[in-house]
Amino acid sequence: MDHPTELTDIPGGRRRMIRPRGAWIMALTLALLALAAGPARAVPLFNRQTGQNCVACHAGGQFPELTPYGRLFKLTGYTLGQRTAVPLSAMAVVSAATVANTSKSLSPGSDFQKDRDLILATASLFVGGKITDNVGAFVQITYDPYAVSNADGSFSGHTNADNMDIRWADRFISGERDLIVGLSLNNNPSVSDPWNTAPAWMQYVPVPSPTSYQFIDGTTPYPGYASGGNIAGLTAYGFLNRTWYGEVGAYGTARGPLSFVTRGVAPRTTLRGLNPYWRLAWNHEWGAHSLMLGTGGMLARIYQDPGDPTTIDRYRDWNLDAQYQYLLDPHALTAQLVYAGRRHSYPAAQSGQPVGFVDPAGNALANTNAADSTRLLRAKLSYVYQARYGGSFSLFSLTGTTNTANQSSGFDPATLTITATDPNATQLSLPVNGNLSGNPGTRGWTLEAFWMPVQYIRIGAQYTGYSRYNGAASNYDGFGRNAKDNNSLFLYMWVAY
Repeated sequence: MDHPTELTDIPGGRRRMIRPRGAWIMALTLALLALAAGPARAVPLFNRQTGQNCVACHAGGQFPELTPYGRLFKLTGYTLGQRTAVPLSAMAVVSAATVANTSKSLSPGSDFQKDRDLILATASLFVGGKITDNVGAFVQITYDPYAVSNADGSFSGHTNADNMDIRWADRFISGERDLIVGLSLNNNPSVSDPWNTAPAWMQYVPVPSPTSYQFIDGTTPYPGYASGGNIAGLTAYGFLNRTWYGEVGAYGTARGPLSFVTRGVAPRTTLRGLNPYWRLAWNHEWGAHSLMLGTGGMLARIYQDPGDPTTIDRYRDWNLDAQYQYLLDPHALTAQLVYAGRRHSYPAAQSGQPVGFVDPAGNALANTNAADSTRLLRAKLSYVYQARYGGSFSLFSLTGTTNTANQSSGFDPATLTITATDPNATQLSLPVNGNLSGNPGTRGWTLEAFWMPVQYIRIGAQYTGYSRYNGAASNYDGFGRNAKDNNSLFLYMWVAY
């Protein structure tokens, strides 16, 4: 049942964090039914293969965050254990979300779709595990019930290729050496990485498509590579004495026999040639403790228009990261820290151009930049007790250069009033998503609590708060919306079998 999203729900058009209604009651009912069902009879694919409990591979049973054993399982090509007869697993997420303020919007129904409604957010099928003694795979295919928003307000679902990692690996052990080497054919830079500070893994709770979820933790600034995750690449890696890790490779547009890794993905990223990727890490394990210090990066050349060779955006991404774990039953503590940078150079024809907006006095704004830089600091501390009760606290801070090309609202030179249409271009922005400053600055935090009644069900609540958004704490869109208006509560039940 859809709940009304008109501004008349609460006098003044403001939606506050209030006690949940029917959707939340339904969520609680589903959780109780899950408990009544008792221990899950079906087990995830890798559990069946290795015969291990979830906590062997995942910190506190918190999938997909890996333990030292889980990292070895991944680096040895998902080949530990016995090949299973049915190499399949599945997961699904049921969720509900609400945004602190749904006013200051011309179309709340569009800006905050499914606000406070319980939905089936996403579902995935996993195929893989051990294929031979040296070859294994992790292949995810995902269904999004809200992939397409139709003109009549309805949605259409869509299935597409998700994370894919197909490996060959071998291990050489002697009295003085323990060396793992391997190759990974994958479709997402860093999906092959065994640590959860990697861009592909640091944000792991699936994010639903409706716009009521646009400000939850999963959509806050996270480290990532500009190339995106719908390409194809081959990397080679080595892990020496469980201490030194190195990985290098290159990515290009997925074509021909490799097009399956982007099946159903639209639009697809088109890269120019091969684009290098690298990863280096130092790892130390002692007793119940482990510590990793690392760095990584990628250079990417992306066509805006594949038919025009002059429309190439050039990106240089790099990151420094660290992860500490303490794993001793019944405790699982993980601390993560990432500092990432990006330089984005624009095509020559698009840099140094004037914009139609002016300042409040009517003076012309600076021309657009030839290049922009951003810096992102992300930190997270999580704790799980008895592989059942857990919580986390994370901080994020994104800073970057100011560029008038990034303004999607500003002062009209004729009226000196805020408008969402750039007189010299086609930029169009409505309240809620606009950027008046041209700066990407965003800061905030997320507090999470979760409960795992059985090892294959996780029920969680996240609250994300903002002190800055799109370069400002107040009136960031030019239409009166403040950063704190985007504070969001996200409830989810994540089931994996």
